[in-house]
Amino acid sequence: MTIFLYLGGFLCALLIILWGCSVFTNAIEWLGKRTSTTESAVGSIFAALGTTLPETAIPVSAFFLTTGAYKTDVGMGAILGAPFTESTLILPILAILLLVLSRYGRRPPTFKLNVLAVRTDLRCFLLAFSLGIACAFLPYRWLHLMGALFLIGLYVYYVIKKLSGQSGGELDPIPLIFARKTKLPSYGIILLQGVVGVTTLILGSQLFVYVADNLASTLEVSPLLLTLFIAPLATELPELANSVLWVRHRKDTLAISIITGAMVFQGTVPVAIGLVGTDWNLDAQALTPMVLALLAMAVCYFHLKWYGHWRPWLLSGSAIFYFGFIFSL
Repeated sequence: MTIFLYLGGFLCALLIILWGCSVFTNAIEWLGKRTSTTESAVGSIFAALGTTLPETAIPVSAFFLTTGAYKTDVGMGAILGAPFTESTLILPILAILLLVLSRYGRRPPTFKLNVLAVRTDLRCFLLAFSLGIACAFLPYRWLHLMGALFLIGLYVYYVIKKLSGQSGGELDPIPLIFARKTKLPSYGIILLQGVVGVTTLILGSQLFVYVADNLASTLEVSPLLLTLFIAPLATELPELANSVLWVRHRKDTLAISIITGAMVFQGTVPVAIGLVGTDWNLDAQALTPMVLALLAMAVCYFHLKWYGHWRPWLLSGSAIFYFGFIFSL
């Protein structure tokens, strides 16, 4: 009975987090529309930021806002699980979808991408995650803090580069959730909705950390593995749904950039939070998904650099890393 209560708590926490994410993302989209930010920039930065908030809020709550015997492992699982899931499960799903659609004549069998934009995303992610792995072997607190500052600076550079180099059409978001009948909501109501969204995310993430901590203790399982697999599978669903829709409509750059843009954020800001909030002493269980994600994205980067496109079979092959890691546990 206790386990069912914890599972119900998990579900409630994830629903709260996802609702807060949707409210915040909707506010961000309207802020982009009011400030005349292009659709492309909002898609690769703001939308990606919105989809990464759940797995970012969880480690923040775990490291700084909650107490518990397993809070560090819960936070680390959320940090490492998102890029691992993106690179070895979400991208392969999109590749398989592309192969299926091309098999039935619905679209060409290759991704049509903005190669330079995707390569920029992958370069930033590879640099950031390589630094995160390197810091695990450097037991010096000051180096971890310097690494965290570098990662934050890298993401700021990435955002500036994207905003200065993006072009595209205007945003056409759904009506603002807090003002559905208003055609052009004010900055005040947009800000209010954004604050409510972030607050909801924090509350939901605190509940998630509490439940994960107690469930891990009850089941006597590793909370790192619990959040490494469970949290990303739930929090990446909206992102996957958007990407699937865009692949079906041949909007490959949008479908891929929301994922690669999210991975840049996941490889910088949450890792920086981990470097500051923990001693970043990673064992083999934590390092393995990091190395696998890095390897999967390195293959994608060099294939794109050398051949100028992605073959679906290449992306789908990354799923071997995901399921191989699961079966090895």
